[in-house]
Amino acid sequence: MSLITWLILIILVLNTFGAIFTVLREVRDISTTWAWLLVLIFLPIVGFGFYLFAGRGLSTKKLQRIQHEYESGVKAFVSLQKHENARNKLLPPTDYTPAAKALTAFFLNTAQAPVLAHNQVQLYTDGEKKFAALFRDIEAAKDYIYVEYYTIYNDELGNQFQQLLIKKAKEGVVVKVLYDAWGSMGATAKWWRRLTDVGGQAESYFSSKHPITDFRLNYRDHRKIVVIDDHVGYIGGFNVGDQYVSRKPKFGYWRDTHLRIIGNTIYALKIRFTMDWNATVSKKDEIAYSVEQDSADSVTADSLTAGATPIQIVASGPDRPTQQIKLGYTKLITSATKSVWIQSPYLVPDDTVIDALVSAAMSGIDVRIMIPDMPDHPFIFRATQYYANYLTRAGVKIYHYEHGFMHAKTVVVDNAIASVGSANFDIRSFKLNFEINAFIYDRKVASSLGQIFEADMARSYLLTPELIAKQSSWLRFKQDFSRLLSPIL
Repeated sequence: MSLITWLILIILVLNTFGAIFTVLREVRDISTTWAWLLVLIFLPIVGFGFYLFAGRGLSTKKLQRIQHEYESGVKAFVSLQKHENARNKLLPPTDYTPAAKALTAFFLNTAQAPVLAHNQVQLYTDGEKKFAALFRDIEAAKDYIYVEYYTIYNDELGNQFQQLLIKKAKEGVVVKVLYDAWGSMGATAKWWRRLTDVGGQAESYFSSKHPITDFRLNYRDHRKIVVIDDHVGYIGGFNVGDQYVSRKPKFGYWRDTHLRIIGNTIYALKIRFTMDWNATVSKKDEIAYSVEQDSADSVTADSLTAGATPIQIVASGPDRPTQQIKLGYTKLITSATKSVWIQSPYLVPDDTVIDALVSAAMSGIDVRIMIPDMPDHPFIFRATQYYANYLTRAGVKIYHYEHGFMHAKTVVVDNAIASVGSANFDIRSFKLNFEINAFIYDRKVASSLGQIFEADMARSYLLTPELIAKQSSWLRFKQDFSRLLSPIL
């Protein structure tokens, strides 16, 4: 053999051993392990570059810091739950169904998430209306503004948002912002300096402040949280940028779902933000908090008059071995007796969720899933199409939203229990990103979300076996190829 042949052979052997060592040194599920082995072996050298971008895990040091803050937060959550139980029953009698009882117990045991009563919930599906409400609340802030978003763009809305925060910081209001460096490309540390120069703080979530140096696709802070003055909180799917208020022709109308909450639940959101902030900043910049004191001092003012909606705030991420939100979704699906209606921009579920959806549909449950009819990430869109085709054949009704881009992350079960938050129905949200959802035990809120789903159906078309049969061979190939890599998407 020639020298070049020997060199190629040596490179291939070293690449194979390197691939095995690289993949097996981290604990992953079998499908993900095999997917990465195939990528690294069949794409020598290039595959390792892709792995650095999309496959690296979090450092042990970072995980330990997040874990420390989590444990602190767990104690706070438990204390707050005791406070709530001392004053009220866990759920109102009308909402105390077997499914609700089982789900609340599940999250108490796995996520240490208390059921917080006395909440008033307002739904937003339009970006202009959501940000108009948010800006009014920020304008009225007197004490503090805590902000955590995956995306804050340096564009018209992003600058409007930042200028309002600067104004409040100049007034003496405590302003703290957490953003994801990868999701907020363009919103650099230099751009945030306008806020920090007047006393505000802006930090990228336990990572480099620059997306180039923070060379990692996965393990992103995908949460969307705003808490203002122990008075009002926001959680849902909207980020901050022009596309989220339908100013980008590429996407057209941006359809999302977000919650404005007044009541006890804002303390769960406050604690979650505090935990994330303290896991990011240096010791001197940490927020000291005591849920017991906060609850005793101020929970009664707004919460007792707010409303009756019970909510559990559930966070999940790669810092925890249990995929709380995914398992919560699964439990919701398997507990349904009549209907399961889901909205998600991405449909790349794992086997557990697929089995739950198929089992429900084959049991006569009305299972409907609404996805966008346009991509924002072409590769993931093709994988979504694959699973949409598969689930259609299994009896699930798949609706393609045509009036712009569908970005909502909602689940409604039996018009009785609902979930709204940041977590999509994909593997990335289940185990690779930091997410947060509100699980709501209120028939009125669930019914409202159901009515919104029905209104969206008028702007969608139903995927049928006939439409699937008309898809080209080339499109099928792209779907199948994308599906092969779905464990690492």
